[in-house]
Amino acid sequence: MSKLILLDAGPLGMISHPRADKNREILEWVTHALHQGHQIVVPEIADYEIRRELFRSDRTLGLRRLDSLKQELGFLPINSTAMLKAAELWAAVRKKGKPTAGDTELDADAILAAQAITAQTEGRETVIATCNVKHLELFTAAQLWNDIN
Repeated sequence: MSKLILLDAGPLGMISHPRADKNREILEWVTHALHQGHQIVVPEIADYEIRRELFRSDRTLGLRRLDSLKQELGFLPINSTAMLKAAELWAAVRKKGKPTAGDTELDADAILAAQAITAQTEGRETVIATCNVKHLELFTAAQLWNDIN
């Protein structure tokens, strides 16, 4: 069954690096996943996390590569439904005593998880590809990118 795979900022940063050949393993994983029929998308919150650092450090080549990836893979914008879900997730983990960010922080993990949850369609598995499963798995399905096949 094909999967909808949302890239977390970690894998997205590796893929969008201008010298991405130094991250050959993840590039091979992307190619393999696409050949398997999976859809890989760039979630808006992950784009934001990478883009802000590229702007801060004046890395125009990285910005062009990130823009290109959004066109090649696909882009998942944040919508009101996802933000409402993110607020619910943010509160739920705090009630359980397992916050994933400070109480005054926006909490990108909650927003990313909400994007994944609201993007789910019946009969299609949705998973977040990440370098750090710990926080994301509190919300929704998340795996180390190289464990997703």
